Amino acid sequence: MKREDIYAPSDEIVARDIEGELIIVPLTAGIGDMEDELFTLNDSGRAIWEKLDGNKSVDDIISELSEQYEAEPGEIGKDVTGLLEELLKRKIISRKK
Repeated sequence: MKREDIYAPSDEIVARDIEGELIIVPLTAGIGDMEDELFTLNDSGRAIWEKLDGNKSVDDIISELSEQYEAEPGEIGKDVTGLLEELLKRKIISRKK
């Protein structure tokens, strides 16, 4: 994963807010985790997810979250890239550029 890459939610999932929890549901087989058809994100994951608009690079997301949470970019960067790598592996997001 490169920091200049741009990602967005896959067209093969639906994400819904249900009682304050973000639930991601695959629409086709092979998306997500075979053992758990639903994927949920904690508050940190949700903050990252909300920035995945298909226009912002990984660096842009890290920068915005660092300012928003007044945290070091290195610390935020590990969280962002870790989650994005997991979502990409599960085909929940896709690379746009």
